[in-house]
Amino acid sequence: MYFEHIVLAVIVQVVIARATGNWWAGAGIASAYFIGREVAQAEYRWIEMFGHGLRANMPWWGPFDLRVWPKLDQWVDWLGPLCATLLLAGCMRRFAAHGATKKPGAS
Repeated sequence: MYFEHIVLAVIVQVVIARATGNWWAGAGIASAYFIGREVAQAEYRWIEMFGHGLRANMPWWGPFDLRVWPKLDQWVDWLGPLCATLLLAGCMRRFAAHGATKKPGAS
């Protein structure tokens, strides 16, 4: 349940990193997707709970109102991918710095 977003974020990160050679770009894009998704859902919760069903009633800080983030899974759905992709990017950077990931054809 909690791991679906983490697995998908890591898959996206790996695909982007393989295409660009930049693990940090993969982490940023994958994390931004899941953060944006959860913020959008928080907007809808705020509108339903406090905005009388109208988006126009929502202030700019509405999705960041802690009252619309009451469940653990709402936090894990964006923190999980963020932490996992940052950890993987950091590990890949460290391994690359120590020569663990040599380019094909390099001696």
